[in-house]
Amino acid sequence: MPSSPIPVLSRHLDQADLPEPAVDPDRYVTLADFLDRLPDPRRRQGRRYRLGALLMLCSAAVLAGAVTLAAITRFATSLDPDLRQRLGLPRGVPRSCTLGRLLARIDGDALDTAIGTWMALQLGDDSPAPAASRPPLRAVAVDGKALRGSRTATTAAVHLVAALLHGERAVLAQRQVASKSNEITAFRPLHESLDLRDTVVTFDALHTQHDHAHFLVEEKNAHYVAVVKGNHPTLQAQLKQLPWREVPLLDRTRERGHGRDEIRRLKAASVSGLPFPYADQALQILRRRRDLRTGKVSIERVYAVTDLTMHLATAPQLAQFVRGHWEIEALHNVRDTTLAEDASKIHTGNAPRAMATFRNLAIGLAHLVGWRNQAAAVDHYRSHPDHAFDLITPNG
Repeated sequence: MPSSPIPVLSRHLDQADLPEPAVDPDRYVTLADFLDRLPDPRRRQGRRYRLGALLMLCSAAVLAGAVTLAAITRFATSLDPDLRQRLGLPRGVPRSCTLGRLLARIDGDALDTAIGTWMALQLGDDSPAPAASRPPLRAVAVDGKALRGSRTATTAAVHLVAALLHGERAVLAQRQVASKSNEITAFRPLHESLDLRDTVVTFDALHTQHDHAHFLVEEKNAHYVAVVKGNHPTLQAQLKQLPWREVPLLDRTRERGHGRDEIRRLKAASVSGLPFPYADQALQILRRRRDLRTGKVSIERVYAVTDLTMHLATAPQLAQFVRGHWEIEALHNVRDTTLAEDASKIHTGNAPRAMATFRNLAIGLAHLVGWRNQAAAVDHYRSHPDHAFDLITPNG
């Protein structure tokens, strides 16, 4: 049975206070076990490299900060023969054009499903245990992102919508859509294969749709926290008119960082007859932000509805679900800044989406083993590629 990469990588990180995630080592299998099963878009004749080996190379290279196909090839060239053998590339190094043709033609849905399933295994997220024995109320955030660098003179930017597990920076599912407005139709396919029992799905106003609420509650046995804005004017007006001054403050948190001081307050009230499927509670979230450099203060009121009753979720839990949703925005920011996604000029076929998938994997894996700064993780794995392989090809 393969061994867990968590203790190995924790030692590599050289950080005495690094926590080791409490996961079952027997759950770990190599990423190649999943990637080798993907449909191979190449012709059988002339294949020189295993499909899984090429995709594993891309995964490790992006973990080490590669942002272009040429950079992936340079990463492979810099590896010593033992590492290339371990990766499954005993016959040399593939050229960037070989990788480009492969990624342009790879089945994006299949790649995302394989990597999402593998990540779920590492997180212990596929448990078949009955609901009563599973951890209560985990949460998944849904949001979309355009890959601006993939835009050409004749084609629009690739747009992706993803489901991220709160607290883990792990993308469990991802789908490509034609544009932001098409995210709505992708909601069901995105979640269809996920086990959402005892899961709260959080989403912004775009996805606050009656069909989504019916799907989650009736078909997936899940819950939701849905932000309400102008696309539901009647519901929004009703929420604003509630006597919030009479509702007691249930949760208050304060955070200082990233150049600002932010105070968040949450009020929740059970309201009957809300014109949204299964809605039981109305939420008011007040955010007060002060820019530490300029002293400027901004105040924002956000309204939401949830099917969670007061008995199913406490006020601090509701506040955490609301705050946790923005982790997917943080993921997108890391992809843009540290991993240079928006600057990427890869735009042929499915290659932009595939590279975004590898970036999701890199961020999720780094977080899983204890890194909280992706730039530091990139520097480490660039200097220690064998540690990157410890993550995706555990020995055992």
